[in-house]
Amino acid sequence: MRVSRRATLSLRTVAIGYLVVLLLVPLGLVFYRTFEHGFGYAWSWMTTPAAISALWLTLVIAAIAVPLNTIFGIICSYVLVRGRVRGRAILDSLIDLPFVVSPVIVGLALILVYGEGGWFGNWFISHGIPIIYAPAGMVIATVFVSLPFVVREVAPVLRAAGEEQEEAAATLGASSWQTFRRVTLPSIRWGVAYGVVLTSARALGEIGAVLVVSSNVAGSTLSLPLLVYQRDSQIGPAASSGAYAAAMELIVISLLVLVGMMLLGKRREEVR
Repeated sequence: MRVSRRATLSLRTVAIGYLVVLLLVPLGLVFYRTFEHGFGYAWSWMTTPAAISALWLTLVIAAIAVPLNTIFGIICSYVLVRGRVRGRAILDSLIDLPFVVSPVIVGLALILVYGEGGWFGNWFISHGIPIIYAPAGMVIATVFVSLPFVVREVAPVLRAAGEEQEEAAATLGASSWQTFRRVTLPSIRWGVAYGVVLTSARALGEIGAVLVVSSNVAGSTLSLPLLVYQRDSQIGPAASSGAYAAAMELIVISLLVLVGMMLLGKRREEVR
């Protein structure tokens, strides 16, 4: 069935209007409120000790969570696609658990497991390893909520690549590691890269689970999203300006991630 030109234009107008109202207008307002008193004033809020430490903590958490989930995602994808073990369907369902469970519930569950009086909390505390209300708990929460992305990007690519080249490499005498490094990994590299970008975006912007397990102390457990939340909850125009300045930092990072997604997405389509 052919769709008339007028109907097509109407649908496009509705879609663009929807995006403008929900995305561009709020982002434009954040940009305006950030720099309404000048770039120097906004920069002074972005370079406070609390803002700098929050930015670094956010980047450090992402730098830990993303490689861990990348390694896990590749291994898990290989098990799901190439494995011949029982329980793959259960594992496949568990991978999507972070998508359906509220991040706040994730944070609460971590407290029950690693907090004082939890299953393992007393052991860690007695050995001087604080998990809850410490950066370690923030890392665990971030790893959990960003876990599925690499798996869900790599598994379809691995399935589409087939097993013929791997079987040929094994026939020629290549070891399992050589086959993976020289055959499997190159065939899934763009899926891995796209999954890494998605994982990075989730890790950098996570607030729900992290808010529950963080003590929100500047210079210790205050990440950039939490800094926005903290400043926004304070009263006064100065606090609002600080919140907008921190939000602008997150927007810039998000835009960089978006550009990476666009470039990798285009490259991935070319490879297909």
